[in-house]
Amino acid sequence: MKAAASRGAHGHPPALQRRTLLAGALASGAALAAPSVFAQAVYPNRPIRALQGFAVGGNADAIARLVGAEMSKVLGQPIVVESLAGAGGTKAAGEVARAAPDGYTLLLATGGHSVAGALQSKLPYDTVASFQAVSTITFFPFLIVVRADSPWRSLADLLPAARHAAEGVAWGSAGVGTTHHLAGELLAKSAGLKLLHVPYRGDAMATTALLGGEVPFIIAPATAVEAHVRAGKLRALAVTGAQRWLGMPEVPTVAQQGVAGYDVRSWAGWLLPAGAPKSVVQRLNEATRLALLSPDVRGRLRQMGGEAQAGTPDDMHTLVAQELRKWTQLARDAGIPKL
Repeated sequence: MKAAASRGAHGHPPALQRRTLLAGALASGAALAAPSVFAQAVYPNRPIRALQGFAVGGNADAIARLVGAEMSKVLGQPIVVESLAGAGGTKAAGEVARAAPDGYTLLLATGGHSVAGALQSKLPYDTVASFQAVSTITFFPFLIVVRADSPWRSLADLLPAARHAAEGVAWGSAGVGTTHHLAGELLAKSAGLKLLHVPYRGDAMATTALLGGEVPFIIAPATAVEAHVRAGKLRALAVTGAQRWLGMPEVPTVAQQGVAGYDVRSWAGWLLPAGAPKSVVQRLNEATRLALLSPDVRGRLRQMGGEAQAGTPDDMHTLVAQELRKWTQLARDAGIPKL
């Protein structure tokens, strides 16, 4: 009887019973805790903040919102776009460079990111090393346009006039230090032209100046001038990219009109703070690629003058670094002072 009394209800000694119950409780607790730990490990598990450095409603803002909304469907968390305009996009870039590299702060960078690195001397970050590239989103060329009543009907007409003008031919852009500005400087260097840059405060003002006859031509994105070209007020002479723009396939490229190797396109893409985990970078790259497969996204990017084009993180890293070197050298050759 004593031996029987010393055993529990299941015939096991009390000490063994206690150990069994304790092990079961620990296993049960671990099972209950596992979903919580797993949820914390899954990325993303909260909204992602995406900064862009230009005005609300502009191209950069529209691209960030369009692609971010589609990526949110893939990621299961919203991408909340914020405008932090100022200093040509460098204010937003600085904010992202200082952020925690946890994948919850993105930068919608544009081609101006490399231009700023080439021209600005006191940036609070390194254009390449302070960021982790994720993927490009879109590339878009610029158009060289004149008034409809201009005697120049092609770039082949403009080039000799600029070469032989004693004081150079004036032209307008959205401002000093923009990609448009450097596109013109590269044209002058590559074709041996005399060009006099007239900077305006934005594409709208440059377009108005051209329509009013203040300058004979400007370099501008399609979004700024396409409607005027369609209306017969302006004429597009050339596309600055390596290929013709699908929105105006009848307009030849600069290279096709005698300036071999000329290729200037701006772009937009995602950057993270340096040090972001590889798994986060891969997740965002995948979400970007899937978002750009959407016919609606591709169509709307084309309406903005660009073509959807994702890439690997390494591809984008190389792009930023190559453009930084290219524009730094051009600024040096053209005598453009650091800002």
